[in-house]
Amino acid sequence: MYRASDELDNARWLEELEQAADRLGLSSTARSRARDVFLSTAPDQQRSKQTTLAASVYVGALVAGQQRSQSDVAEAVGVSRIAVQQHWKEQLEAAGLQPPEW
Repeated sequence: MYRASDELDNARWLEELEQAADRLGLSSTARSRARDVFLSTAPDQQRSKQTTLAASVYVGALVAGQQRSQSDVAEAVGVSRIAVQQHWKEQLEAAGLQPPEW
């Protein structure tokens, strides 16, 4: 869970989330899920936020049934695919969600 002040503290990152979601053509549901995951798991260190943002976008799309490839999400956010691959499951679990069973 996050506080309302977290939205203010992370306004720049939330704008980047919206831009990445636009590039990926994600629905409002996927965006909302990504936003909730990001705000619930956002680290204090600025250098870690972009990776957290990318993993949150991936999780938001996945949970909303609009899965995008890790490569596409990484490109939309500006991180490596490996960054998304290494962090999405921990963010999913931290948000209290279960990974899909493919």
